[in-house]
Amino acid sequence: MSTARTSPKALTSLDARVESATGWSIDALWETGVHAEEGLADVVAAHRALADAERGVTFYRTLLHRLSSGEFEVEDALFQRIDRTVAQLQDAAAQRDERAAELLCTLEPFEERNRPRLAPPGADLLQADYAALVAIAPGGAVLREHLLTHRMSVTTPAGSRVTWPAFQRLEAQGLVNRDITRPLHAGQPITLTDAGRACLTRTRQSPPAVQTVPTAAPVAARTAQPRRR
Repeated sequence: MSTARTSPKALTSLDARVESATGWSIDALWETGVHAEEGLADVVAAHRALADAERGVTFYRTLLHRLSSGEFEVEDALFQRIDRTVAQLQDAAAQRDERAAELLCTLEPFEERNRPRLAPPGADLLQADYAALVAIAPGGAVLREHLLTHRMSVTTPAGSRVTWPAFQRLEAQGLVNRDITRPLHAGQPITLTDAGRACLTRTRQSPPAVQTVPTAAPVAARTAQPRRR
């Protein structure tokens, strides 16, 4: 009988960062990474623990949604179950944040080793990433996770919103840093790293070339002059 592991069902907020730091996809990392490069075994173990913690958050979030869906009669017993589930969801979220911090610790050696590759001098940024970096620079930002929807949001004090994919790319490149000692549902402050500030300064001094779609030549330039008779 085959004992091959199926792909992990619980995605984590650090998947993109793990793949960028290690050079392995999550599935490949789980399958063979533990037997490959030294140090990857710790990353695999920490990522598995985080995935398990994510499943715990998902379980209690789903249970809370079911309890509030109208399926059960509204009475004291229901209120007690809701209160108990909310407390369990908070505990699960706190445990998930602890597992995330442990995973980041195992990634530090890989990110330090890859730092020149991840943020080389004069590296170009996508326009969306540059805009996100500019938005975060003045007063930072806050990353929050909604307890019920599990959605991640990044907002600045000025009210600007940074897309989750853009933030993941900036974090993977070491251009921004967040305070992982605080739980996601309470909000994790985000600041630019030294590399982020340097990259922003370089980009401002030498604006990256913006790719534009070539336009058709003016009609006057394309139209042949009428022949004289």
